[in-house]
Amino acid sequence: MGLFHRESGSAPSETEPAATVVRSDEEWREQLSPAEYQVLRQAGTERPFVGEYTDTTTVGVYNCRACGAELFRSETKFPSHCGWPSFYAPEDAAVIERVDTSLGMRRVEVVCAACKSHLGHVFEGEGYGTPTDLRYCINSISMTLQPAE
Repeated sequence: MGLFHRESGSAPSETEPAATVVRSDEEWREQLSPAEYQVLRQAGTERPFVGEYTDTTTVGVYNCRACGAELFRSETKFPSHCGWPSFYAPEDAAVIERVDTSLGMRRVEVVCAACKSHLGHVFEGEGYGTPTDLRYCINSISMTLQPAE
């Protein structure tokens, strides 16, 4: 599996855009709960089937819990039954995808483009009937849902 790049369809360059939301480690620790910090800033993963948005069907926008940037819309959320919220596409330029070789395997990590917080991973070719054949597997604790009015 390669890196995905939504804007142009080609592989991303070696350099990433700089974070627009920059805080010190101490500031992140003050702002986030210990569980949020572990996932968002240390690339942890919450346990499957326990996140508040795993099965949510509420219409709205999912924002980064760390910085508030818009990440996904409910229209792109789908039931994957994998234990975490799944989306088939992020908002334009909302996320950065990078190779993750931790745990002895090759995956593609998804981070917030604005603050570089860890959100989850993206997988392709799993056979879900979505327009992109991608599954953005995102930790609930990485997001907040802003319901539509």
